[in-house]
This record gives sequence, structure tokens and C-alpha cells, in this order.
Amino acid sequence: MDNTKVEIRKTTHHGKGIFAIDMIKKGEVIAAFDGRVYSSRSTKWNEDLYNHCIQFEEKKWRDSTGIARLINHSCEPNCGIQNLFQIVAMRNILLGEEITWDYEMTEDHPYWRMACSCGTGSCRKVIGAYGNMPGVVRKKYKKYTSTWLLDKYQK
Repeated sequence: MDNTKVEIRKTTHHGKGIFAIDMIKKGEVIAAFDGRVYSSRSTKWNEDLYNHCIQFEEKKWRDSTGIARLINHSCEPNCGIQNLFQIVAMRNILLGEEITWDYEMTEDHPYWRMACSCGTGSCRKVIGAYGNMPGVVRKKYKKYTSTWLLDKYQK
């Protein structure tokens, strides 16, 4: 499922990241969360799972068997989420660009938080639940936000 137009490299701030080694067109799938499913009650959580799985229901998360778990967060991402588990290019991505997505596009856990150091002009400094995402950003990313969150917040 991992796109052949990307590779793993060291980043200057986040350890490993995923970078384009060829032009990626808007709408292309980059990677997927295709691994094991975890629930809030039956899982022995550790830091690795806590920081790399994505939420897809109120109390369910899914991991990746591929590169999806290495894609870093940005408050100005070039990718988003579609079909609950796919990381998709929101725009054309140039050779050498780091692949990023906004983690709040999937998460709504009341306790998970992460200090953001993406360095973009619109950096929110703390990333956590979708409910914390500013309304203007929610509107901008609506086509690239997990449908479970869109359904939950439209009620």
C-alpha cells in the first residue's frame, strides 16, 4: 500500500520522516493505516502505540504495517485522511518535499496531546483533539478529515 514515490529519510527536527522522491499528484494515496485495530479497554497501551495509531471511532484506533506511522505532523500539511485509513495528497507534492498531515484530522481523544514543532507560520503549538482545531482550519480540511469526526461534530 505504500506509495513507491516516497522514501524514509532523517529529518532535521523529528527523527525519521517520509519524503517525495518523485512528483506526487493531488489525490494520490501515499500510505494507509492497515494494521492491527486497538480498543481503549482491551489494549495494553505503550508510548509507541499511543503516538502512532490513528483513531477511527470513539474508542478504536488502528496502526500501520508500513510507512504511515512515520509520516510527521504539520499545521500546514500537504496530505490528509480519506476513507478512514488512507493518507492522500491534498495538492501536488514536489520532489524532495516532506510528506505531512495534521494529526487532528483523525484524533478526538480528550487526553492525547503533543507539542508541535512543525515551524510553520500557522503552528498551533499543541496538537490533540479535532475539537481543538480552529473552525477555519476544519473548513479548509473538511475533504481530508476522518469521516467519523465529521459525523460526530455535525450532530
